[in-house]
Amino acid sequence: MISEENIKRINELAKKQKTVGLTPQEAEEQQFLRRLYVETIKKNLKNSLEQLKFQKRHNHQCSCGHCHPKN
Repeated sequence: MISEENIKRINELAKKQKTVGLTPQEAEEQQFLRRLYVETIKKNLKNSLEQLKFQKRHNHQCSCGHCHPKN
């Protein structure tokens, strides 16, 4: 999990990189934090996708009323 502090630090480092540049240590920290952020996003997406449930499709001949509501 990535904290708000980590996100804030990622943004600080990005801004500094654009203005004055980063030290080698800051560049390494930025790379680590970005990797952590991406891994967190991937994990959250995977968990969300695993929660999805698909319903079976009914055939055109069914009379359940869900597929083809009666007018």
